[in-house]
Amino acid sequence: MPADDRDRIICVAPPLYLNNRPKTADLALTLTPEAPVSYLFNSSDGTPTSIHLESKAGQVVELTLNADKAWAVTLPIKASADQGSVEAAVSQLTTIQITDRLPNISPKDVGLDAPNYKLAVKFTNNVERIAEIGVTTPTGNGYYVRSNDQIVIVSKSAIDALVGLLTNPPYAETLTPSPIPPTATETPLPPTPELATATNESATPKP
Repeated sequence: MPADDRDRIICVAPPLYLNNRPKTADLALTLTPEAPVSYLFNSSDGTPTSIHLESKAGQVVELTLNADKAWAVTLPIKASADQGSVEAAVSQLTTIQITDRLPNISPKDVGLDAPNYKLAVKFTNNVERIAEIGVTTPTGNGYYVRSNDQIVIVSKSAIDALVGLLTNPPYAETLTPSPIPPTATETPLPPTPELATATNESATPKP
């Protein structure tokens, strides 16, 4: 083959490859790496040992891990806790994702000048993290939250699951008073006026 022909082939081959290469190659070049997922509470703090949640209206619930490694309700009434319900709440707590960060927003504009809820969590490394929860976002999918002097947006469903503990604390069982039958030693009730009058009339001799 003449040398001129070989040079022509060499010069033409690269454009043919570029025109016929898989389109996925172009896609791979244009993809950008996803931003790392961040959470409201850092796993480096350990696992929760105490959860205290209170509302602006005055409702409060507090859950504490006791010396026996069992959860108990300490507020509003001290009692044993349903372990499964609390563990579900703890799992929900540690997976609250931050969906956006708002460094240049006023706390008053998102209800954080007087937060609707205040959440305080203690962890196994003796660190306490506090999150103040403001109003919901315009789309209704998130809450504005202030934590570590930063205002962020987190999932509304995650916060709602925790807020539900205020109206339904995870007690181990619901105790309701049962009716107690009267005993023979109880003091009898005084007769009604009608009954007393009838008794007196029957006891009075007629002339």
